[in-house]
Amino acid sequence: MIRLSIVIPVRNEESVLCATLERLQLLRADGHEVIVVDGGSDDASVGTARPLADQVIVAARGRATQMNAGAAIATGDVLLFLHADSWLPADPADAIASALSADARWGRFDVVIDGRPAILRVVAWMMNARSRLTGIATGDQGIFVDRATFFDAGGYPSIELFEDIELSWVLKRRVGRPACLRQRIVTSGRRWERHGPCRTIIAMWRLRLAYALGADPAGLARRYS
Repeated sequence: MIRLSIVIPVRNEESVLCATLERLQLLRADGHEVIVVDGGSDDASVGTARPLADQVIVAARGRATQMNAGAAIATGDVLLFLHADSWLPADPADAIASALSADARWGRFDVVIDGRPAILRVVAWMMNARSRLTGIATGDQGIFVDRATFFDAGGYPSIELFEDIELSWVLKRRVGRPACLRQRIVTSGRRWERHGPCRTIIAMWRLRLAYALGADPAGLARRYS
């Protein structure tokens, strides 16, 4: 049986982190590992995480930097990168083990967005369909990768936005397309609800287009924030 190291980058996520970590306690009881990597929170994120995680460390701010720091101390066979406001499906270890036994080296889950606007169901469907078509995964989908494969690929690139897309391109070139699991991660729709679903969708597509055309990720990250 594989052993997962679940790496969660956080910064000021006190409001959602406890619920996420509590849902991972059964996995911890089964021997899987939970690592929280704080990027300089000024709320109670670190204190919230300590009793509910195997390791809590502090790293330089930046999702890629934080996830790489968590991966560096991980001891599991497979790295699973999870957002602080996302909940894994039931039996994720079994699903991942099945995918890896079928010769996949990395993959992701389908995603469903938890929120009131009905359009969020369409957004999630489009994210899953696009990923299945292109072989590119996003962080919302819970990227998992064989530990050795992750380090052979150089880990997450040191960019401030779209690090998940860049890692996907590298892994796709090196070891093939991802396993696209039908089990669903539930991720919070708070970003879409806060700024409006349509406005957020348009903003994200503009950022993606700018990135595809060669814009500096640091500048795009400032616009994203």
